[in-house]
Amino acid sequence: MEIILNGNKYNLDGSCSVAALVTELGLDGRKIAVEKNLEIVSRSHYGTEEVQSGDCIEIVNFIGGG
Repeated sequence: MEIILNGNKYNLDGSCSVAALVTELGLDGRKIAVEKNLEIVSRSHYGTEEVQSGDCIEIVNFIGGG
């Protein structure tokens, strides 16, 4: 299935949770924010929020510095 991930086409083998997508991408779920179809996904819902074909996912990494 195809989704839009940060503005680019991205292929998945099938539907999955936001948590599974984050893991597949090798990201630390504690240091990102996820938006699905223009709505923020609460970190507590990453495991239950399903990603479906055609969804638009935006993932933002938090970067600290000084």
